[in-house]
Amino acid sequence: MARQINRLSPRGVTSLQTPGLHADGGGLYLQVGPTGAKSWSFIFQWRGKRKQMGLGGLLTTTLGEARQQADAARRAVAKGINPIEARRLTRVGGNTFGDVADELLRSIQSEWKNEKHQRQWSQSLEVDAAALRPLDVDKITTEDVLDVLRPIWATKPETASRCRGRIERVLDAAKAKGLRTGDNPARWKGHLAVLLPKRQKLTRGHHAAMPFGEIADFMKLLKARPALAARSLELTILTACRTGEVIGARIPEFELAKRVWIVPADRMKGRIEHRVPLNGAALALVKQLIAEQADDGIESEYLFPDGSGEKPISNMAMNMLLRRMGQLTYTVHGFRSTFRDWAGETTDHPREVVEAALAHVVGSEVERAYRRGDALEKRRLLMADWAIHCGRPG
Repeated sequence: MARQINRLSPRGVTSLQTPGLHADGGGLYLQVGPTGAKSWSFIFQWRGKRKQMGLGGLLTTTLGEARQQADAARRAVAKGINPIEARRLTRVGGNTFGDVADELLRSIQSEWKNEKHQRQWSQSLEVDAAALRPLDVDKITTEDVLDVLRPIWATKPETASRCRGRIERVLDAAKAKGLRTGDNPARWKGHLAVLLPKRQKLTRGHHAAMPFGEIADFMKLLKARPALAARSLELTILTACRTGEVIGARIPEFELAKRVWIVPADRMKGRIEHRVPLNGAALALVKQLIAEQADDGIESEYLFPDGSGEKPISNMAMNMLLRRMGQLTYTVHGFRSTFRDWAGETTDHPREVVEAALAHVVGSEVERAYRRGDALEKRRLLMADWAIHCGRPG
């Protein structure tokens, strides 16, 4: 019996989250990395050995396009042609920037903290640096790199800076593999730094923050809105946590009897586990959300699930809510500054306790070594006062 092909569906491809290889049939696989990054691979036997041929990331290659590439590769194997070698021979020099970039993206998936980082890397190396992809990696010059960076250096400085750094890493990887020699034309210090204008300091600016005197009235308006995004923004404000930490919250992370939420290290910006004390308002909100999921028959590990229940709501959901509420001046991240301003200007809570509540690293390495605790109980008092300031139970 012939093996079944075309097992996957476009919707299934989007919703798959389990790390590993997922077969479409005929040697085509969707590879899901530990952080959720997805890419296509064609796996085949060549002279008694298993070979894996990358076909591109999900962001740039559709299911249909991956099937077409896999079909062409199968036909090549049937004719006694190694499709990996055949692809290299069709490209100038045999090792292009695109080849090395794609291989690097696959190899560093474990470094990415979330799917957003995957998108940023893919954007830099597949879109922003698209002009470099067909070039032989050992022929890329400083002018080639500048042709990519100059159009966006002044208008998109943060994007350009990240793109430069990622190009530099690809070319370093190529040198380590013996595919190029000489200095890296994308290096900054002593090279591009003297050819490109200096970036202005604080080009990204600060996150717009609501004055802490307005927060109680805003929380009343927020409570009146029925959307799940409104509930996630409530919890974000009440806990002073980051957007990603809140929308990615999983129900098992909450120890309700102990009134604490434990955010694992792999979901924290600093890669250190963070215990969040739940004030009265935050605790009641979490209990409400869990109960509503049970009443609605929703089976999801996420506290804020999307329609499928298999992943959380979008990280843009809260920003879009602010727009609908007419709060165009403020950002979600800015509420952490609101909390920080309130604590610093109106309370006697120690600075290190406030910074710990924000999951900021405080003090020198030696100081941190001697301060082994995380001031949970002191932060519990701080967050209770914050809830009361927000017009909620402490």
